[in-house]
Amino acid sequence: MADATLIESVRGREVLDSRGNPTVEVDVTLRNGAFGRAIVPSGASTGRHEAVELRDGDPTRYEGLGVLRAVAAVNDVIGPAVSGAFDAADQASLDARLRELDGTANKANLGANAILGVSLAAAHAAAAAAGQPLYRYLGGPEAGVLPMPMVNIISGGRHAAGGLDMQDFLAIPIGAATYGEALQMVVAVYRAVGRVLSQTGPYAYGVADEGGYGPPLPCHEDALGLLYDATRLAGYRCARDGDVAIGLDVAATEFAGDGGRYVLQAEGRAFSSVELVDLLDHWSKTYPIISIEDGLSEDDWDGWEYLTQQLGGSAQLIGDDLFTTNPERLAQGADDGIANAVLVKPNQIGTLTETLDTVHLAQERGYLPVISARSGETEDTTIADLAVATGAGQIKIGSITRSERLAKYNRLLRIEEELGERGRFAGRDVFARFSNP
Repeated sequence: MADATLIESVRGREVLDSRGNPTVEVDVTLRNGAFGRAIVPSGASTGRHEAVELRDGDPTRYEGLGVLRAVAAVNDVIGPAVSGAFDAADQASLDARLRELDGTANKANLGANAILGVSLAAAHAAAAAAGQPLYRYLGGPEAGVLPMPMVNIISGGRHAAGGLDMQDFLAIPIGAATYGEALQMVVAVYRAVGRVLSQTGPYAYGVADEGGYGPPLPCHEDALGLLYDATRLAGYRCARDGDVAIGLDVAATEFAGDGGRYVLQAEGRAFSSVELVDLLDHWSKTYPIISIEDGLSEDDWDGWEYLTQQLGGSAQLIGDDLFTTNPERLAQGADDGIANAVLVKPNQIGTLTETLDTVHLAQERGYLPVISARSGETEDTTIADLAVATGAGQIKIGSITRSERLAKYNRLLRIEEELGERGRFAGRDVFARFSNP
């Protein structure tokens, strides 16, 4: 054990996220004075297989969403157990001890928000002690791939009040040569969507939880058409081999009804698994859709098998609620040939080690990892470094408004500058394996 990087103190506190809801912030100080801080995000559309986020349930504080119990877990249980006893540079041993202290499979005792806060803060402290940025500390000297941003332009589902059931309609700047150029392109598309919306009638320029527009559109295909037209208005070619392609986060778990039906209330229509897949297939033949997230619900394995058979060769099929950043669920999907990509959200699993295990398993099994933020975000930029450290090649942060999103986009701009000629932008090569539908 390196005495200099021994954990000296751990301190948790309650702070607020981008929705004004409480979340957990953790400070870790090492014996040599190195310091690390992390803030844990929170999701709105959460899968039932995710690690448990501990909330107080006291209706007199923050409508029951306070996290004083999780903070107490940090200060009264985790802190005393690891301070003076664990080396922050030994992340795997620290995270194993955190899981042991909790004692449950889903971290329901101490809370994934408490555990992850300590795990990430310790990594930041260890990186500071090493005099390295986090991406270099975690990824080693070879870390240098800037990720392709998948950017939320139009929002629905739990993230917006516009009426659309599906959650995200995204612009993917596949024609960009650099990360900086990719941001420039999506900003132009975002602003073009605003101009198109302003021409269709009075529309308040409000934004949804992740910063995308949340217009009251009559049907989902209108959102696809709007994004397609706005991309062209911005001066780009919207095509699979063009400048900008389209991604969807269907978030099907959120509108999965009884009897295996999927109910799109915005359109007054219901679909079986096969019918919903056929709709996505039709859209993919009409629009340049190269990525579909959670096209079916979290436990519809048979439906996912059909989705993968129909679209797995022509589009990235991301499991979010399906896999919940869980190596065991991802391994099951890989064994069964389900999906071909995984969304990686550290708070779904609860420790940095398990998050990295999921990314590495995905890469070993030929799945594309996509590092992702949550809808309830903070100024914490850990996932930006994580994307570069792992060479994941893609990141999904939200839109290009709201400072909790921009903090991460801007962190990647700084990393790009720091890497200079040693850096490489993932670019369209990420999607090279997919052919035209």
